[in-house]
Amino acid sequence: MAQAVSLPRILVSTDASKALSKQAASTRKPRTSISTKKRVSAVRLMRIQFGGAFADLLNKKGKGSGDNEMGYVERTLGFRTKDLDDRDLRLILRIGFYEIVKLDMPPYAVVDENVRLAKVALRPGAGNLVNGILRKLVLLKDNNSLPLPKLEGNDRAQARALATIYSHPVWMVRRWTKYLGQEEAIKLMVWNNSDPSFSLRANSRKGVTRADLVMQLNLLKVPHELSLHLDEFIRVKTGLQNVIQAGLLKEGLCAVQDESAGLVVAVVDPQPGQSIVDCCAAPGGKTLYMASRLSGQGLVYAIDINKGRLRILNETAKLHQVNSVIRTIHADLRTFADNSTVKYDKVLLDAPCSGLGVLSKRADLRWNRRLEDMEELKILQDELLDAASLLVKPGGVLVYSTCSIDPEENEERVEAFLLRHPEFSIDPADGLVPSDFVTKHGFFSSDPVKHSLDGAFAARLVRAF
Repeated sequence: MAQAVSLPRILVSTDASKALSKQAASTRKPRTSISTKKRVSAVRLMRIQFGGAFADLLNKKGKGSGDNEMGYVERTLGFRTKDLDDRDLRLILRIGFYEIVKLDMPPYAVVDENVRLAKVALRPGAGNLVNGILRKLVLLKDNNSLPLPKLEGNDRAQARALATIYSHPVWMVRRWTKYLGQEEAIKLMVWNNSDPSFSLRANSRKGVTRADLVMQLNLLKVPHELSLHLDEFIRVKTGLQNVIQAGLLKEGLCAVQDESAGLVVAVVDPQPGQSIVDCCAAPGGKTLYMASRLSGQGLVYAIDINKGRLRILNETAKLHQVNSVIRTIHADLRTFADNSTVKYDKVLLDAPCSGLGVLSKRADLRWNRRLEDMEELKILQDELLDAASLLVKPGGVLVYSTCSIDPEENEERVEAFLLRHPEFSIDPADGLVPSDFVTKHGFFSSDPVKHSLDGAFAARLVRAF
């Protein structure tokens, strides 16, 4: 967990912090009761920190309603806030630090509201501590003397300094420095800390072309750029809320999907009439895109262990008018593969991974992920790859993909798999994706810094006849 004394590390450690800042800016009312929106944002930080909740799902569940979130805190957190220790006070401090340092909000208003928030969420005495710390921060900022560590000493010391400066866990910094070098590691951290851009995919199954989507975005005055890599995709830096409020997603006219995910589907290369398995399908973005490319012919079997998320996938498939070519299967892939006698043309294993390629959109993930997780994930990835391989027919294709940039989750997993399964060989991604994304071994790889996309990886493997 971030330390309160390390100023830059606690500025932005969750997506909820960013959401909070925008809400607070429009609801600033000094010397009045704390705004509901601000209390909601604080609750979200607590839910992410204590319960491992996902910031994006909290935003959806809240639906902009303070009652929904505050109802939660009354039922759960409200019974335990008096017992929170000093580590939990940092959650409150994080809000004030972010507003003062990153947003240049009026100091008196920030201090006032966060003191009140600390008294409500923790205990009356906590307000005095928050008041003192935030006032000291304001003084340091006014004097242009905010503390920053010096980049000196051995590798370990420099990693600690970089971790503080760029708000990343030390283990990530050391890992990236090892694989990328310090200069590239810094560029990656800067990218992760920048405001993320999003991509929209026009839903061709509803007859929506990219030109149609561009027209809608122009009407909504949403700045955008055409994807350089995929004909159905558009990049959006700001204005996504306008798209949502206009109902374009709700009507199934488009979907929010990063181009890197679209390029993984391009590696699969779904063709009409084929039978395809998406092994870990939920939430279903790749499933839906693959289904849209079948032109109503063939089937995508979406397997996932989470029944609730499969239900959402089914609902979205109907909305996107691709439900006729999607079949959902609630199962553990390993059990399903062992018991299946059917073989398929193509199998996509978008494996559970560290998510180290998507940290610009998942700021909370960097603090929830541990170095120990990497070893556990590699074991799971090997097990799932072995299971997925059982579903591929002779001459069929197995695509292993992640949203990670870590070689141990990507290239090394494929190398280990090929040693265990000599009946498979690499089928280079040349011709399926732009050459700039193809590695020397024929894998697909998107680099956040180089390509300005989420980091992703995909290996296309063919089973011998």
